[in-house]
Amino acid sequence: MQNLDNRSRNRLLVVLFVGVLMGALDIAITAPALSLIQADFGINERAVSWVFTIYALGNLVGTPFMAKLSDVFGRRSIYVLDVVLFATGSLIVALSPSFAVLLVGRAIQGFGAGGIFPVASAVIGDTFPPEKRGGALGMIGAVFGLAFLIGPIIGGVVLLIATWHWLFLINIPIAAALVIGALRLLPNTRPEHRRPFDWPGMAVILVLLTALSFGISQIDVNNVVGSLGTVQVWGPLLLAIVLMPVFWWIETRAEDPVLSPDLFRSRQMGLANLFSGGAGFAESGVSFVPVLLVAALGVTAYMSSIMLLPVVLIMAVGSPLAGQLLDRRGSRFVITIGTASLAIGLIAVGLVPISTVTFYITAIPVGIGLAFMLGAPLRYIMLSEASPSQRAAAQGSLALFTRVGYLVGAALVGAIAASDNGSVQGWQQAFLVLGLVSLALFVATFALKRRPEELAAAQRNHPQAAGNQPAS
Repeated sequence: MQNLDNRSRNRLLVVLFVGVLMGALDIAITAPALSLIQADFGINERAVSWVFTIYALGNLVGTPFMAKLSDVFGRRSIYVLDVVLFATGSLIVALSPSFAVLLVGRAIQGFGAGGIFPVASAVIGDTFPPEKRGGALGMIGAVFGLAFLIGPIIGGVVLLIATWHWLFLINIPIAAALVIGALRLLPNTRPEHRRPFDWPGMAVILVLLTALSFGISQIDVNNVVGSLGTVQVWGPLLLAIVLMPVFWWIETRAEDPVLSPDLFRSRQMGLANLFSGGAGFAESGVSFVPVLLVAALGVTAYMSSIMLLPVVLIMAVGSPLAGQLLDRRGSRFVITIGTASLAIGLIAVGLVPISTVTFYITAIPVGIGLAFMLGAPLRYIMLSEASPSQRAAAQGSLALFTRVGYLVGAALVGAIAASDNGSVQGWQQAFLVLGLVSLALFVATFALKRRPEELAAAQRNHPQAAGNQPAS
C-alpha cells in the first residue's frame, strides 16, 4: 500500500471521482441532444439510438482490456491513457462531418471510459487501508446516481447557450486537468516481474463481448420471437456461445490470463460476480419504468422520466451510506439489505396495482437496493479477496458481469412484456421475474463471509505485504 496521508488520499479521491463522473455524465448529458443530432445528420430514430448503443459497446469491451493493462503496466499510465482516449473520442464526436464518424468517436469514448471505473477502484485498494475503503468506494459509486440526476440538467443548460457539439468539447479541458492531476497524484503500482500479456485471451473476449452485446441489441422487444429468427440476432449470439468455452480454455492455460480462473474459484469472489450480474439484471428494469408508467398512469413520456428521479436520488444518497456501513458492518450486512430491498420493491411493482402513490412507495426499496448493490460492497469484496496483481482485473470482472446482466435482463423484460402485447400486466409480470431473481440473490447472501472473516482476508492480501508492487 502506498504510504499516503489523509490529505493526499482526499486529493487523489477527487481526481478519481471527477474522472468517473466525466465518463458517467456522457451517457445522461447526451440525451437532450439526440433530436438535434438526428436533425443535423438526417437519420431515423433507430439509427440515433446507436449514439448510446455504440458507447455502451465500447465501454463493455474496454473494461476488461484496460483493467488488465493497469495490472500489467501500472495504474497511473493506464488511467491517463483512458482519460486521453475519452477526450480524443469527445473531440472526434464534436468535429464529426458524418454520423459514421460520430459513432467512431462515441466508440472511442466508451472504450476509454470502460477502464476509468475499474482502475479508479483498484487505486483505492492500493492507497486506502481496509477500514477506509468502503467510504471511498461509496463516494465513487455515488457518481452514477449523481450523473443521471445532473446530466440532463447540464445538457439542457449547454443547449440553451450553445450547439450540441459543446456537450463534447467541454470534456477536453476537464480531461486535461485530470491528466495533470493523475500524473501528480496517482501511484503507479505494477508487478516487478512482468509476465507475457494474454493477447489471445484478450482478442477472444473482445470478439465474444462485441458479438453478445450486438446480438442482444438487435432484439426487437415488440417482436422478440420474430427477431430471434433473424441472422442479425442469432448469428452474433451463436458466435458468442461458441467462443465462451474457447475463451475459458485459453485462460486456463495462459501464464497471466485476462480474466483469471482464480477470480471464480474463490467462493467469495464467485458470489461477488454472481451478485454483480444479478444487480445488472435488476437494474435493467429501471430502464423500462417510464414505459410502465405511461401504460399504467397515462402520463406523458417526459413526466414518466421525471417520476423516475426519486429512484436516482435515492441511489445517489444511498451509495455513500452503503460505503459507510461497509466500514462498520462489512459487505455481507450491506448486500443482504440490498438484495432484500430489491426483492421487496420489484415484487411489489409486479403484484400491487400501479398508482402514483404505490409507485413512489416501491421506488424507495428499489433505489436502496440498487445503491447497495451497484456501489461499493461488491468492489470491497474483490479488493479484500484479490491479490494486488489482480486488483484491476477483479474490478473489471464486476463491471463486465454487471453489464452482461443488464443486457440479458433488458432483453428478458422486453420479451415478457411483449408476450402480453406491452400491457400493464405484461410489464408487471416482467418486474415480478426481476423480483424473484433478487429474492434468490438474497438467499445466496448467507453464503458470504462474516465481517471477521472478511477483515482477515483483507489483511492477508494487504498491499503492505506485497513487496512486488513498487511504486514508480
